[in-house]
This record gives sequence, structure tokens and C-alpha cells, in this order.
Amino acid sequence: MPVAEYNYIGAETRWADIGKGTRAFVTLPKVLTGPVGGVILGHERYGLVQHTLDLAAKFASYGFVCIAPDMASHWDGDKEALNRGDAHLELSDEQVKFYYSLSLDYLIEMDEVDRGRIAAMGVCQSGAYPLLLNSVRSEITANLVFYGGNNTPEDVLATCNAPILGIWGERDHIISKEQVAGFRGALEKLNKSYEFTVYADCPHGWLNDTMPGRYRQSEAEAAWAQMIDFLKRANAGAFPAARVRQRYEGDYAEDYDFKKNVRLE
Repeated sequence: MPVAEYNYIGAETRWADIGKGTRAFVTLPKVLTGPVGGVILGHERYGLVQHTLDLAAKFASYGFVCIAPDMASHWDGDKEALNRGDAHLELSDEQVKFYYSLSLDYLIEMDEVDRGRIAAMGVCQSGAYPLLLNSVRSEITANLVFYGGNNTPEDVLATCNAPILGIWGERDHIISKEQVAGFRGALEKLNKSYEFTVYADCPHGWLNDTMPGRYRQSEAEAAWAQMIDFLKRANAGAFPAARVRQRYEGDYAEDYDFKKNVRLE
């Protein structure tokens, strides 16, 4: 079991049984004056490791309730190997919808959460998971996609009603700028609202400060501020249903070559 830190500044944390044999890490702001926005946070391929717990607590310190479901709750594999990256957890679309929907239902029942302001986030392997959830749950008010989600089928995107924030890095060895462009093209074809940014010189996983070779502090801080701003605007009605609002910002070398991008530790 991952070790939870309980001394996060501004955050109260706890492990919770959210039903149907599923556990989750739940974080709340230490100071609450009324219902606040909520976030469902999907973990990376390593399972519910410290990085995900840290992100969940960070959301709380910024005034959001966050829930990070353990999507290996029903997996019989070696979880220590999973946490090390030596094992792989394959989840079907239905399993993803199960864990995210269960988390959404849990947030909706919390008195501390404003049920009209709940976002979903995915990182790396879970990048497309918010879109899968939003395709079947219209309660979601924002989709947050970090270096993932680019292979989401158009029929899934077509049924999403919430705006999408997409964040990638120029040096990503998994997702090319052409794939990001393809994702944009699909959303524009479907008249979906989005804001995409590709950060210069950033490799895959650059938000993760537990991986020093990948972490990019200044860009991670900028992306976090961008995400919080997006959340606040989405929750305040900046993406009305009758309007399509799209924004893209990319920063690439003139001689960009995806084949030269490599995996960093």
C-alpha cells in the first residue's frame, strides 16, 4: 500500500472505501467555508503511487476536494511490481468508467462538494479516462488531460459535453506533435471546446517530481497555474454550451523530429 503523507500544507487526507470493493485517496481543503469544486484524479501506469497522492493533496491546498481511485483495487497482480513499473495494469473502457463513475458518485454525495463543479483529470495512461467518463456522465464540467488522450475515438469525443484542457511536451517520446494535431482536428470537426498547450523541451512525464530525470519545475508550475485557471473559468461558465471556444499554443523547434525523442527516467 502506498504510504500517505498526512502533513500536507492546506490539505486533509484520508483513505476511503468508496464502495464495490474500491478504495480511494480523498483530500479536502483544511479550511472550508462552503461547498467547493471537486476533481477526480486518475493515476498513471504505476498505480496509486506517491506522485498521485501528492497531486491530490495539492488540489486540496488550492481549494478543491479531490478523489484518486485505486484502479488496481480488483487486480490480482503484483502491486509492488506495478508501482515499480515492472508490471502493467490493463483496464477496459468499461472498467475505467466504473472507477471514475464510482468516484463521481462519491463526490456528489459529499456535503463539502459543489456537485455542479466537478472535473476529471488523467495523466499519461489515464489521459483519456476523463473523456471516457464524460462520454457517459454529463455532470463533468471540465476534462483535464496531461500527455495522453490523443487516441480517443471520435464517437467518444462526440458525446463529451465539457471543455478539454490538453497539456503535452515537445520532447515526449510517446506522443508526437502530429498526434496532438490529430486530436485537435477531431475536436474541431466535432465543434468541441478545448485549450491545448505544448511546452517546449519537456519530455513525457514532466509533471512528476518523483522522477528527477523527467521533472521540469518551472514548466510544471506554469502548467499547474494554467490548469487551475482553466478549472476556475470552466466552473464560472466560461464555456457555454451554445459556444465553441478553442485555443492552441505550441512551442517546437523548427527542425522538430519525433524520432529523436527518448524515454527519460
